[in-house]
Amino acid sequence: MFLEKDLSGKRQRGWIEVICGSMFSGKTEELIRRLNRARIAQQRVEIFKPRIDNRYSSCDVISHNENAIRSTPVDTASSILLLTGDVDVVGIDEAQFFDHAIVEVCEKLANMGIRVIVAGLDMDFKGNPFGPIPQLMAIAEFVTKVHAICMRCGSLAQFSHRLLDDNKIVMLGEKNEYEPLCRECFNLHQK
Repeated sequence: MFLEKDLSGKRQRGWIEVICGSMFSGKTEELIRRLNRARIAQQRVEIFKPRIDNRYSSCDVISHNENAIRSTPVDTASSILLLTGDVDVVGIDEAQFFDHAIVEVCEKLANMGIRVIVAGLDMDFKGNPFGPIPQLMAIAEFVTKVHAICMRCGSLAQFSHRLLDDNKIVMLGEKNEYEPLCRECFNLHQK
């Protein structure tokens, strides 16, 4: 990774990383792994998540494998800028639940020399691009797409199939509400 110096001679290390994929693909697990490695490197880390995501905890970011890291729940993306102190790394989980202001927030943080790691669903349950994630992927220096395993055939899965008959785009859920599917199995269930 390239490091450039600003006018004071200090190295600038700001960039954006996006971790995306379907539900149950390990996005949050990978986010936690990267943030823990940053802490091991003695970097100052802050983690944020949308307040509406209280499935496992109101304050912690918790993966489906029950790995956890302390976070700050926020109502809006702009709150992240207000709450970010003197840090090297900012982690943001479930970014698809923020409005498109999250894109500008991530750019501002990266331009300030902060490494920004964002995790979120790239597609909604209908298979359409989800919220700000596609735009974040476009401006990010690094994009990692992770995959789950299709619950019907065992292939790589990139779709989050909703098991309930509900058309709301934003619906928090777990294994009783969603299952990961491959393209073929997802298309069979869309008919």
